[in-house]
Amino acid sequence: MVKEIEKTGIPVVHMCTIVPISKTVGANRIVPTVAIPHPLGNPSLTMAEEKEIRRNLVLKALEALTIEVEGQTVFE
Repeated sequence: MVKEIEKTGIPVVHMCTIVPISKTVGANRIVPTVAIPHPLGNPSLTMAEEKEIRRNLVLKALEALTIEVEGQTVFE
């Protein structure tokens, strides 16, 4: 799906826990997330800590949207 959206000229960030799968589906901008059962958080943390994790991941994804990439790029 991400490749089809990008073909229209809209940049897409694929946030995922397993980077090789994102590469297999052809995502160009990949942001690794936390863990399979909880990609954007960790329920063992406090709400404030989880909010910080989520905020950082979203900011990283937004930054990735502003960067021109040639092929697949993982934003660590």
